[in-house]
This record gives sequence, structure tokens and C-alpha cells, in this order.
Amino acid sequence: MPTYLYFCKKHGEFEEFHSIKEKLKFCPKCEEEGIKPPNEVERLIAPGTMFILNGSGWAKDNYH
Repeated sequence: MPTYLYFCKKHGEFEEFHSIKEKLKFCPKCEEEGIKPPNEVERLIAPGTMFILNGSGWAKDNYH
């Protein structure tokens, strides 16, 4: 399961680990603190995500 980056107006950025089928609507920290109504969250694009190509024939091998 991947880790997603979210933004809350009160608590700022935070990460959540959940299934790709899920999407948070409200901030879990606001819900824990009993804030009524809890702030809605926005899912962000996480910087620095990357993948590594393994095996021969990829760009790191001069694209053979």
C-alpha cells in the first residue's frame, strides 16, 4: 500500500498510508481533537517519488 501526502488548513501537511481505493475527506487530527466540523483535506503530489529500472537495456546502460 502506498503512502499519500495530504494538506489540512489547520495542521499542514501529513502522510497517510492506505489503499489506492481510499481517499481521505477529513483531517484525522482534526477528528481526534474533536473539531466540529473537521477540516477537509487535499491530496498533494509528493515530491521526490521515483522508481529504478532494473535489468539490461535501460537508460542507465546507454539504452542498449
